[in-house]
Amino acid sequence: MRILTGIQPSGALHLGNYFGAMKPAIELLQQGEAFYFIADYHSMTSLTDAALRRQYTLDVALDFMACGLDPKRCIFWRQSDVPRVTELAWLLSTVTPMGLLERAHSYKDKKEKLASGDLDKVNHGLFAYPVLMAADILLFDSNIVPVGRDQKQHLEMTRDIAAKFNQLYGEVFVIPEPRIRDEVAVVPGVDGQKMSKSYGNTLELFGEEKALRKKVMGIKTDSRLPAEPKPDADHNIAIQLLKLVAPPDVALDWENRLKAGGLGYGDVKKALFEHYWDFLAPARARRAELASNLDHVESILRDGAQRAQAVADGVLSRARKACGL
Repeated sequence: MRILTGIQPSGALHLGNYFGAMKPAIELLQQGEAFYFIADYHSMTSLTDAALRRQYTLDVALDFMACGLDPKRCIFWRQSDVPRVTELAWLLSTVTPMGLLERAHSYKDKKEKLASGDLDKVNHGLFAYPVLMAADILLFDSNIVPVGRDQKQHLEMTRDIAAKFNQLYGEVFVIPEPRIRDEVAVVPGVDGQKMSKSYGNTLELFGEEKALRKKVMGIKTDSRLPAEPKPDADHNIAIQLLKLVAPPDVALDWENRLKAGGLGYGDVKKALFEHYWDFLAPARARRAELASNLDHVESILRDGAQRAQAVADGVLSRARKACGL
């Protein structure tokens, strides 16, 4: 079984990235042949600062390995180091209906947000994002793709595109399956929306302690006083996040105490920060060690790109031959 996932370097990675993509991907290392990449081409739809792209790309490599990704047990590379993916994206675009792309949630959401503003920011890259994502997946004969629920539609589109290409040109591509962990598929941000860099509501994995504490203490709550019972405590953002980073019995105890009354939201937020900081302590130590030897990190990415390229060449050759190129 071949597993593939990618993470976009468009900003600091956060808790939603960890539980939605990184942790499931790391766990899947036990179950098959893993292909994991840093999606720097994808970041170009929203990030135009070249220096930031390079920094964020390095940060993703450091963060992913710090959180447990073992490069000896997978192929780990920068997307742009295997440019064959852009050629395959063109081949796939010729069989992708416009209507399919127009139905993509990411495109529709961005377009609606900018409807009364600058529509020029809705670029072709954003519109064609699902095709490049399909190329990422199909170029490596991927069987399983761990994704967050917000990416489920894009994976379904990949399956549709692959099926259309296969129908026209023969059985060229493997049809991939999604792998979604429903219990943590959507991690809430500090404002209650889905945690996302685009919403500015994230808790960074390796942020500065003072800034993270301030974010946690600023988590949105209602106006009920500490003495008041809070029967809907299980829907409280701080409790939901605490359940991710604290032992289950500890999180349940805080939830029950909040429901009973006599406990303020501030106390829960303080507990959340302490557990969040402790939860990531081992990863922070590993990241510091990796950051002290960037030549080693670069060699890992170069080696991964060479190994990924060898697979990509075979799949692209198969696709080119099938469609008459």
